[in-house]
Amino acid sequence: MAEKSETLARVLRQQRESIAAGWLRLQERDLSLRNNLLKPGELEEQAAKLLQALEPALGSGNRDITTSAWEPVRELLGSISRSRARQGFTPTETATFVFSLKQPLMAALREELKDDPERLLDETTGASEILDRLGLYSTETYQKGREEVIARQQQELIELSTPVVKLWSGVLALPLIGTLDSARTQVVMESLLQAIVETGSAIAIIDITGVPLVDTLVAQHLLKTVAAARLMGADCIISGIRPQIAQTIVHLGVELNDVITKATLADAFAIALTRMGMRVAPMKTRPAAVPER
Repeated sequence: MAEKSETLARVLRQQRESIAAGWLRLQERDLSLRNNLLKPGELEEQAAKLLQALEPALGSGNRDITTSAWEPVRELLGSISRSRARQGFTPTETATFVFSLKQPLMAALREELKDDPERLLDETTGASEILDRLGLYSTETYQKGREEVIARQQQELIELSTPVVKLWSGVLALPLIGTLDSARTQVVMESLLQAIVETGSAIAIIDITGVPLVDTLVAQHLLKTVAAARLMGADCIISGIRPQIAQTIVHLGVELNDVITKATLADAFAIALTRMGMRVAPMKTRPAAVPER
């Protein structure tokens, strides 16, 4: 096993330039329609780093890529795979980065061991197994990186979909759009409490006009948000209570206690202004001038 690994390492060391050139040609052909996703020289740099990391790993005599001898290779492949997940490459394109190394490496082995067919078979089989495992590892890492990207995007969308708006001095509005689940409730609560602290507002209007469904869980989330705001010294008004939502809340037996509810945001804003000791009134207009005769 060690001798085979040392042969692979020696071939890689002695023919690195030709192996790298052939590998890059194959990758550039495969990425001919996607090379705009990479920075200039990025592909060459990644290939050079991986070949450099492979040599000592192969020379260690251990072909198990999960061992410490292969840690630098795993770290490098992990970094490349996560980067490609962010850049928009597909899992197949990411795995091809490793699998395309087979052809030039096998060509180098055939040249080195052309007079020893039995040894050549053993070496090519071993090299193929190693690259297969590394390709699968890169795919797994890519998938984890992609999941992280999706989770971060979902979090950003949640934050963007829960803006806290200052309607008036001391009056905030939190318009909710879409489904209200536990994760989003936490973001809603944090955003609202932070805005209350920053503005010193005494009234917060939570508008659920854009919430398509209100069930027991959603109602509980709303009550938690109202309770948290009260602990910060702000009263809450819930607006956007449509007839269907009112019927659902009554049917579910959910008690909103002493929470003020209104059908529209405008009605809730009027109540908020009244509590602040203000009101909206039409401007007085001057009587129209009588034209002289």
